[in-house]
Amino acid sequence: MKLSFHGADRDVTGSCHMLECAGKKILIDCGLFQGSHELNQDNAAEFGFDATSIDYVLLTHAHLDHCGRLPLLVKRGFQGEIICTAATRELARVVLLDAAHLQDEDAQRNARRARRQNRKSEADEPLYSLLDAMNCFECFGRKAHYGKAIELAPGLTATYYDAGHILGSASIRLEYKAKDTLKSITFSGDLGNSGRPLLRDPVPPPHSDVVVMETTYGDRLHRSLPDSVNELYQAISGAFQRGGNVIIPTFALERAQEILFYLREGVQQGKLAGAMQVFLDSPMAISATEVFIRHPECFDEQATTLLRNGQDLFAVPGLHLIRDTSESMAINRFSGAVIMAGSGMCTGGRVRHHLKHNLWRSDSTIIFVGYAAAGTLARRIIDGARFITLFGEEIPVQARIYTINGFSAHADRDELLAWHKAIAPVKTFLVHGDEQVMQSFQKRLTGQVELPRRNEVFEL
Repeated sequence: MKLSFHGADRDVTGSCHMLECAGKKILIDCGLFQGSHELNQDNAAEFGFDATSIDYVLLTHAHLDHCGRLPLLVKRGFQGEIICTAATRELARVVLLDAAHLQDEDAQRNARRARRQNRKSEADEPLYSLLDAMNCFECFGRKAHYGKAIELAPGLTATYYDAGHILGSASIRLEYKAKDTLKSITFSGDLGNSGRPLLRDPVPPPHSDVVVMETTYGDRLHRSLPDSVNELYQAISGAFQRGGNVIIPTFALERAQEILFYLREGVQQGKLAGAMQVFLDSPMAISATEVFIRHPECFDEQATTLLRNGQDLFAVPGLHLIRDTSESMAINRFSGAVIMAGSGMCTGGRVRHHLKHNLWRSDSTIIFVGYAAAGTLARRIIDGARFITLFGEEIPVQARIYTINGFSAHADRDELLAWHKAIAPVKTFLVHGDEQVMQSFQKRLTGQVELPRRNEVFEL
């Protein structure tokens, strides 16, 4: 076996790892680098391997930093098979079509700016087109089912286990039997936070010789979920009492659905005003919510029971689903509304317009409910920036800022340690985390532990 690393190495975006085994080259994820302009340049750079040589992509889940370069992989010659769960396949279609659309919009915007400045456009072409994204879907093959092995080559199998991170997410264990030897390696994907209201808790795979695992929150514990929900309700109620809006930068997959779930519960329990207006201003989140409804097999016992009793999990009173741009702009007329829009890290999307209209208002509230990578607008606001620039305009930050990390879809330090202990690997590779976090987590592990760098190769 040979293992190489091509993304999310001492960083949290661009997940991409390659395993060479049984004469096959297998990618685990092929994600987009997100955040700074430098990372955007990384997306267009060489993969670190020949796309035409890859036989399989085993996709852990449909977040953009895990699937976002699949169309580019196909564009550069990949003709193999992409394998994932049924829910991940549907969500990946939503995510990749949206990504292609946004890249095309960005390229056109840059070209218009160049024309206004009477200069030749230096804007790059989109990383991939809508057609490239459509072509990518032709490579999606077998659907994985949790706990059932899929043969990739004689003696080589891959088994998916519920990672509890987002709908359809998985950890993947590969096992290779040759003569009298048996070797195994597990890729964690992104591991979920236990005790969530919609999805089942993560399921650790059986013992593996080697583990490649994420460390996003490997140096901290999450706040309790009940406390986080109560703080959410208090932050919303406080903004309404002041006559302001609540802006929630929201990841379209899982986080949007979870917040809708809690808003509905808050109204039903009398903890939130029943007359409030709630805007889900994200076409992708709306489509993702429809995918959630089609895959109840992924839900936990609590959500399943509510469904059996005829409860619509996401039906918040006063909810408006906003797809059209003109409707999005019209939201600015409202005060006393909850506005959920992407992107979660405020790197793009409609949330930036809502921030422009509300950050300067002392009566409004901004609530961050997810991870914010270094270099993103969300991180700058969280870190206390007094002014930020949006659409060429300097905006003072006078709204109340909340960071509620108990909603995280990632396991915290103790949950990561428990997952690792259950598998008891001989060797561990840490990925998908800030370097300081990885170093902190490394000290808590036994056995061999590596912190690989991009394009580093290991013989197993």
